[in-house]
Amino acid sequence: MGPLIPNGFIPGDWNFVIALLLGIAFGFILEASGFSSSRNIVGVFYGYNFVVLRVFFTAVIVAMVGLIYFDYFGWLDLSQIFILPTYLAPMITGGVIMGLGFILGGFCPGTSFTAIAIGKMDGLVFTIGLYLGIFAFSLGYPLYSDFYNSGDMGNVTLMDVTGISSQWFAFGFVVIALSAFWVTMLIEKRVRKRITEYKF
Repeated sequence: MGPLIPNGFIPGDWNFVIALLLGIAFGFILEASGFSSSRNIVGVFYGYNFVVLRVFFTAVIVAMVGLIYFDYFGWLDLSQIFILPTYLAPMITGGVIMGLGFILGGFCPGTSFTAIAIGKMDGLVFTIGLYLGIFAFSLGYPLYSDFYNSGDMGNVTLMDVTGISSQWFAFGFVVIALSAFWVTMLIEKRVRKRITEYKF
């Protein structure tokens, strides 16, 4: 189940139960963070709400720094962690498509289920569209399978590409994140002030 839990300590049959409980906890945190609201999510693109950016940056920092310390104390071997292969052009294309869906629908796949859980119809409509998109993608896969599997860079990380050690990369990322927090706070204040002036 994790680096701090010895193998065999938790029976294999309990893995799905624990996964379900973790999923419920994750959904609760998403809802508590405001991720069930499409207004909060698209606020990033309009400049009046950057809660999504702050939550994601915070999650990345906690996970990244935590993994580095776990590796340092010998609780986790970073070399044993699976890294998804990088297909550069297809992944960039997919990111652009998902980003457009993010802006138009106000949800990502995970947050749409959070919205459904509290009874929001827009989340349900978005999720139906999600599955229709998956179905259409599956049907059309033979047409673009070559592009889908192109640009294979292997199981690389940003540290491999840049040649920067994980410790210095983490430090730089934290500095960038803190700077982003400060800049987005200024943007929020300015945009919300303009919205208030426009209303009155």
